[in-house]
Amino acid sequence: MNEKKINVRLQKVLAEYGIASRRKCEKIIQEGRVKVNEKVVTELGTKVNPYKDFIEVDGKVLKRQEDKIYILLNKPIGYVTTVKDQFKRPTVMDLLKGIKVRVVPVGRLDMYTSGALILSNDGEFINKITHPSHEVDKTYNVTIKGKITQEEIAKLKEGVNIGDYITKPAKVKILKIDENKNISRIQITIHEGKNRQIRRMCKAINKSVIGLHRASIGNINVKNLKLGEYRLLNSKEIEELVK
Repeated sequence: MNEKKINVRLQKVLAEYGIASRRKCEKIIQEGRVKVNEKVVTELGTKVNPYKDFIEVDGKVLKRQEDKIYILLNKPIGYVTTVKDQFKRPTVMDLLKGIKVRVVPVGRLDMYTSGALILSNDGEFINKITHPSHEVDKTYNVTIKGKITQEEIAKLKEGVNIGDYITKPAKVKILKIDENKNISRIQITIHEGKNRQIRRMCKAINKSVIGLHRASIGNINVKNLKLGEYRLLNSKEIEELVK
C-alpha cells in the first residue's frame, strides 16, 4: 500500500482505533499517555498521518492504518456472508480475488439470496451504514409463488408483523405476474435490516419466496456486475451512502 499524504487530528485517529470515545481520547492525550514518533504529545490540535506515523498509547504501538477500501460485490447464491464459516461453506471472501487487505461485509445477505453487498475495512463507515438511524434504502427483486393481489401489496406497504417486529412502511410494486408459471415478481424497498426480513414479510401475507436478489443499496446497483464480480466504490458513491 502506498502511504497516503493525510493529516488527521490525533484524538480522531485514536477514536477510530477504538481506544476510547473522542472526548476521552482528548483526556488521554492531555495526560501525556500518547507518543507520536517516540515523542510525547499533549496538544489536542496535533495532526498525524495514520498511514505513516508511529503512534503509542500507554507504551503500546498502534498498527498503522491501511488504505480505506470500499467494495461492491454482486453476491451469487451459495455463498455465506461471513469472513470465515465454521462449516467450511464458501464465503463471500472467496470471491474477492486480488484484494490484499482485510475487509468485512457491511450487513448480511443469507446464503440463498444474491445481489448487492458492500465490504470495507473502514469501521466508521460500517457503523454509519449499518446503524438503524441511518436508514439506507435497500431494494430487492422478489419472486414468489402464486399471484399477488393489490390487497397483499397494500399490507406490505403499510407494514406487517414478522413475529417479533412490525415492519415499517415499505415501497412495493409489481414487476410481473406470470399466470402460466403461477409466480409473481415484485420489488420491495426497505431501510431496515432484520434477519431474513423480506422472506418473513412475504410469509406474513402467506406467500413463499422462491427467488431473492438485492438489486441496490441506496443509489448503488449491481446491474452492470455479473454474479460473483466486484468493483470498488468511487468517492461520490461513498459520500452519498454516508450523507
